[in-house]
Amino acid sequence: MPRTNDLSDLIARAEAVLVRVEALLPPTTPDPDWRKTTAARWRKRNGRGALQGVDHPHAIRVTDLVAVDDQRQRIDANTRQFVAGLPANNVLLTGSRGTGKSSLVKAMLAKYAAKGLRLIEVDKDDLVDLPDIAERVAGQPYRFVIFCDDLTFDAGEAGYKALKVMLDGSVAGGAPNVLVYATSNRRHLLPEYFIENLETRHVGEEVHPGESVEEKISLSERFGLWISFYPFSQDDYLAAVDAWLAHFGIVPAASAKAREVRTREALQWALGRGSRSGRAAWQFAKNYAGAQALKARRA
Repeated sequence: MPRTNDLSDLIARAEAVLVRVEALLPPTTPDPDWRKTTAARWRKRNGRGALQGVDHPHAIRVTDLVAVDDQRQRIDANTRQFVAGLPANNVLLTGSRGTGKSSLVKAMLAKYAAKGLRLIEVDKDDLVDLPDIAERVAGQPYRFVIFCDDLTFDAGEAGYKALKVMLDGSVAGGAPNVLVYATSNRRHLLPEYFIENLETRHVGEEVHPGESVEEKISLSERFGLWISFYPFSQDDYLAAVDAWLAHFGIVPAASAKAREVRTREALQWALGRGSRSGRAAWQFAKNYAGAQALKARRA
């Protein structure tokens, strides 16, 4: 056994090494002042996570979004309950790309920030830090939505289990002032393969999915509220174009011929993008508004 002096010397040397290592690490970043900050991102550097405030959150008004009335009403009701301190659900928004899933979450922040709602965006690779994030904000007098955008998993990813625990609650229980809002193009957040259907069993008239399918369903069903989004019809797309053009200050075309030309341009834009969606409508409106403004300057 080492003598007492040898042990003390070993401890002192270890402490000296730790001091030098800590000096090389980046300083701890303080949490945002939530009185002034409404949105933040969770960022990792050299193994340390920090909440980084967003100076200018993407402000989207609820009225800017069209063709998603039912979806808007459902998420608005849930968010209103949450902000009021009432029971509310974690939300999974799934469906076609560019139909307003992420925009609707951002619109909730714009609408309820003055009532204490705050948004924390977390990348999929950092979902393992969800318990730490929830602990950091647990004592705050605000209501926090942890926002996971475009969420998909491959089998065995670490964030998959962390999210399941966060949604279901661990032995410590979930934080009462934290909810998870996630968007995905996949209903069950995991890739689905045809071969998995071979695991399905038929017992009498009942159908029992195989273990692979059950495991994939088990994550998405932990979200209390599912909100589905669908491809835009042509009328929905053109309505979104008109709404975004108005947002950029473009007045309605005065003549029937001018309206026809603008409509044709908008449809050609969607055809080139391969998508009639709210995102395509927004992109067309930005392009059209910029081109018109440039033309006016040259005139």
